[in-house]
Amino acid sequence: MSASTILQRSLRSGGLVTGAVIVVAMIALACAAPLVAPYDPNAQDVLSVLADPSAAHWFGTDQFGRDVLSRVLWGARISLYVGFVSTSAGVAIGTVIGVISGYYGGIVDRLIVAATDVLLSFPQLIMGLLLVAVLGASLTNLIIAIAVTAVPAFIRMARGSTLTMRERDFVDACRALGYGDLRIMFLHVLPNILDEIVVMASLWMASAIRTESTLAFIGLSVPPPTATWGGVVRDGFDNLLDAPWLAVFPSLAILAVMIGLNLMGDGLRDASDPKGK
Repeated sequence: MSASTILQRSLRSGGLVTGAVIVVAMIALACAAPLVAPYDPNAQDVLSVLADPSAAHWFGTDQFGRDVLSRVLWGARISLYVGFVSTSAGVAIGTVIGVISGYYGGIVDRLIVAATDVLLSFPQLIMGLLLVAVLGASLTNLIIAIAVTAVPAFIRMARGSTLTMRERDFVDACRALGYGDLRIMFLHVLPNILDEIVVMASLWMASAIRTESTLAFIGLSVPPPTATWGGVVRDGFDNLLDAPWLAVFPSLAILAVMIGLNLMGDGLRDASDPKGK
């Protein structure tokens, strides 16, 4: 399917457009947080502890008097950054390994498949939790941990697609023309499986953001007082009955991004489906 056909289908997909608008809006708000946040996210006001949502504090304040809206906006910078970078790293590493494994086969393929099966036997959250616990809670270690959880899934997808592509006539034609293996793998095979990888990456980014928020909730993310969505939810958990807005508003932000990314993934999948109308 040509790129122009996929683009036309994408523009006609209401779900994809809606998801893209949500995600782009959240990214824009995160990038503009220094300009649009009404307060310093770490500034404490003892006179406004647990204040209800009002004109002065749209999302209320937490137990330290910090503005929740400002912390949600600044927290988006960390959460979205971790989700994007970790997913990109996992996609790049997993796709390269998967293409090599599927193209060459043999003992290399069997070893990679065995290692991938072992990694996939661990749930994503559990593996991320173990890695962060071993490496230590920091932004870099969090990205590494979430990226590692993504690698085996993309290895399996890229390998399966490459196994199909390497039997196509155009690969035999490339070999007959004397093209090298690297050229065939990354200039001819990879572009033909890229649409599947992009769709899965958009869905996996939602999982990465959810994982980051969960790890932040249990204290295995960026050390406080730096704001992250999961950290803001955690701060409000002890006051859930008295001040529910502390957890509700950051949870809604997480939910909005998850819905947007899933709509984008579903729309991209439908747009790239050659059997679709």
